[in-house]
Amino acid sequence: MASTPDTPSVEGTAPFTYKGETYQTWYKVFGSLQGRTRAPLICLHGGPGLAHDYLLPLADLASPTAGSVPVIFYDQLSGGRSTHLPGKPPAFWTIDLFADELASLLTHLGVEDGFHLLGHSWGGVLAAEFAVRRAPPGLRSLVFTNSLPSMALWVESNVRLLQGLPAWVMEGVVAGYADKDKLLRSLKEVHSKHGCILKPPPKEFTGTLEDLFADDSSLAVPAAMFAPDGELASWTIIDRLHLISVPALVINGRMDIAQDFVVRPFFEKMQKVKWRTFESSSHTPMWEEREEYNKEVLAFLDM
Repeated sequence: MASTPDTPSVEGTAPFTYKGETYQTWYKVFGSLQGRTRAPLICLHGGPGLAHDYLLPLADLASPTAGSVPVIFYDQLSGGRSTHLPGKPPAFWTIDLFADELASLLTHLGVEDGFHLLGHSWGGVLAAEFAVRRAPPGLRSLVFTNSLPSMALWVESNVRLLQGLPAWVMEGVVAGYADKDKLLRSLKEVHSKHGCILKPPPKEFTGTLEDLFADDSSLAVPAAMFAPDGELASWTIIDRLHLISVPALVINGRMDIAQDFVVRPFFEKMQKVKWRTFESSSHTPMWEEREEYNKEVLAFLDM
């Protein structure tokens, strides 16, 4: 299966100035933003510290036969093709940093007046916080795909799933970033059951994880944000979900790390929301049930 459709695309970098320093955010747009008749879909990848590549099936939506929705991907700071920042202190890596980067990209591309956000895993955390903290007037809707409203629920899900795997997998996860080789081996095993169950998994999925662990400047981002004193360690937005007024679509997979009990608060606490579970998928239904997944997202954007 081809990774991307035969739809015109352009890529470039957008300058992002933060606390007196200017970095470059790499982006790629499928479809045209000029004279557009539909609001674009901006895709926020997981991690933090990963890259956009594994979300590329969503570029199908830009095809004229699929809906001609302009689809924008980008690599968040210190991931993929964007500026990498080795040596930044852990306190540098915050949700506000990534929210500022997103706002900067929207302005650079001239789409801040009307756009949809799709956040996968950590990308959903960023999308939710962007909606609540910034209340952007141009935000049309949100797609929370395989994401989480609470780190405590995410940890609980991982613990439950790890109990069904060999003991060495738990040992690697517990070792954490102090032993990145052991952690990577364990994460690959978890992902084979709950991350992407295609055999073999697409290189776009496996490659983003391997690239993360091969680059200390990328790996420093999750290491800082998930550390005991990091912003994500005890993060939750459950008590603020009611502040999201735009329509939302919640997606998870039957074999997902984002189990039903993890995503349920999205459904219960938001004002306008639909929830779809993909029965033959885990954490990446955009690959595992690609056509049906894109149909679901498109139907939501058409509402």
